[in-house]
Amino acid sequence: MNIFVDETVIDVYSGAGGNGCLSFRREKYVPRGGPDGGDGGRGGDLIFVVKRNLKTLSHLKRYRIFKGQNGEQGKGRKCHGKDGLDKIIEVPPGTLIKDFYTGELLLDLTEENQSTIFLKGGRGGKGNTHFATSRVQAPRFAQPGEPGKHRKLRAELNLIADIGLVGLPNAGKSTLLSVLTSAKPEIAPYPFTTKIPNLGVIKFHDRDIVIADIPGIIKGASQGLGLGFQFLRHISRTFLLAFLVDLSDDFYLNAAPTLEKELEGFSRELILKPRLIIGTKMDVMGTEERLLEIKEKYSKDYVIGISSVTGKGLDDLRKVFLSQILSE
Repeated sequence: MNIFVDETVIDVYSGAGGNGCLSFRREKYVPRGGPDGGDGGRGGDLIFVVKRNLKTLSHLKRYRIFKGQNGEQGKGRKCHGKDGLDKIIEVPPGTLIKDFYTGELLLDLTEENQSTIFLKGGRGGKGNTHFATSRVQAPRFAQPGEPGKHRKLRAELNLIADIGLVGLPNAGKSTLLSVLTSAKPEIAPYPFTTKIPNLGVIKFHDRDIVIADIPGIIKGASQGLGLGFQFLRHISRTFLLAFLVDLSDDFYLNAAPTLEKELEGFSRELILKPRLIIGTKMDVMGTEERLLEIKEKYSKDYVIGISSVTGKGLDDLRKVFLSQILSE
């Protein structure tokens, strides 16, 4: 199984240009042949390409060093050296490319099949053929190829989704994702079953809605406690946040305030996103009254009760998701 990697450091190089050739024509009965050195080939570019089928940066972590091919040197008889092959690095949508030393954002790669030449390969040097003049008919020098370029980069992945599911551990996020979409996250009745972000897609005719489920958030997550902190950035691109509140938990009234505090502690932008509140596990006795309390406490928010086990409220929830995204 591939390890989920959402951050890694890589070294990237473009290829060097090949040197121009220093050569003179040598043929029978041509005792003083002129210069015939060919040009060097161009070095290969370093290119990033976005591929939707990729979900992690694990392939970058494995190799770490990526190089465009060097151009070949020029040859005699005015033969041009072969250009170096480009090095293509495929990345998932949502990949950020930053300078390793300064943290400056260099690329934000989001669109399927988006192709960006990040480092141009070096130009090939000119052969001595180019330097012949009426005064210097036998130039004994050729131009060297340009060197390639090098950057040390930090690649980070921010998943791209329309809706982010957030909640305390065991709030029912993974179960909801599994019944709404074709995603198959690990589900079990203990905290932190979800250890990596999961994506699922709800299909409405010609519209796909992408939902992200991140590990449960606990008090202190914005300071690094639990598993949620390192994945909070994966909901930074979402349009809508869905707060899941476990109505079978006796501390159900504390869930939303805890989530608000931790999200705001991580990024002010997160708490300003549109949101709705989903009361889960409505198949448990006594949850109807608790849902009414939540609705009263958060009268300005859209609050809906659901049960992923019985299917209660799921059709209404799908319609709410669609209406919210279409209004974006």
